[in-house]
Amino acid sequence: MKTIIANEKLNSIISLVEKKGLDNAKVIDELKALRGHALTEKDPLVVKVLRLTYEFLTENEAFDVKAQYEEDEEGNEYPIELDDKENLLYLLNLLKNAEHKVNREELKDYRNSLKSELY
Repeated sequence: MKTIIANEKLNSIISLVEKKGLDNAKVIDELKALRGHALTEKDPLVVKVLRLTYEFLTENEAFDVKAQYEEDEEGNEYPIELDDKENLLYLLNLLKNAEHKVNREELKDYRNSLKSELY
């Protein structure tokens, strides 16, 4: 997120998830509001990830998205097991610096995973 207002909104969502978890309708409303800020910042990847995230939360009441993988010595990839809350917090923290190259790649992984699980 690029603007101070958007970052403040993002930090408040992170605090909300840390305190109340995912089982809170306010999280979805706040993600929708944050998406509005992303639209004004003209960052299509962030806009898409936010929309897919709140759609996934609405449909599943969980955030068990397999978007992070680790590789073993033979090059086989395995999904990293995170609980729903940690997974969403990780995604939200990636959004803090969405312009960073590595964060951007991980956001694309989340986008692709969310799309494949939703559609």
